[in-house]
Amino acid sequence: MPRFDAVLFDLDGVLADTAHIHFAAWRRLGEELGIHLEPTFEEKLKGVDRMGSLELILAHGGVTRTAEEKRVLADRKNGYYTAAVAEQTPDDLLPGARRVLEEARDAGLKIALASASRNAPPLLEQLGIAPLFDAIADPAAVKAPKPAPDLFLEAARLVGVAPDRCLGIEDSVAGIISIKDAGMVAVGIGDPTVLTRADYVVPTTAQLHIGDFL
Repeated sequence: MPRFDAVLFDLDGVLADTAHIHFAAWRRLGEELGIHLEPTFEEKLKGVDRMGSLELILAHGGVTRTAEEKRVLADRKNGYYTAAVAEQTPDDLLPGARRVLEEARDAGLKIALASASRNAPPLLEQLGIAPLFDAIADPAAVKAPKPAPDLFLEAARLVGVAPDRCLGIEDSVAGIISIKDAGMVAVGIGDPTVLTRADYVVPTTAQLHIGDFL
């Protein structure tokens, strides 16, 4: 019997390199607030939801805002991001991304998305991979964002698979923690010295093969 019944994917950095679009939008907002974000700050935002990212940026710049002002700022950043996402095409998929999804489908696995991005559904359409997914977990529907396990648990629930029969794939520390705390096996995409809690790590999506874990 196969070891897993479902594979749960993060989006940014796993299937598409949209993290740079997020960061460009945050940098633009930061400059408007007088906060300069060095390129290295991008790593701190990986796997963090929108409001969490805004809090980190405001703290970095020593800027305080009311809850309503924060909501407006987050919406402004999202406008910058969605405008850029609208220009994405299947050519913007990371190398190997479509193949990995098709491998999972061919293996009879359920496929779900567990992304912190609330723009994931339209982005999957833009990238031409929406039909390959059985479910998309809504980050607005869970109590706590990554690194809490809620989003991955919700993705498993949506496809009707027990957590211990799910394989989670992430590129961020917060995402790997989320997968492990959900009781799932974690595959990290990136540097093993950074993704230390992952059960397995591969350098890039292009080097990921679902069959290796079945």
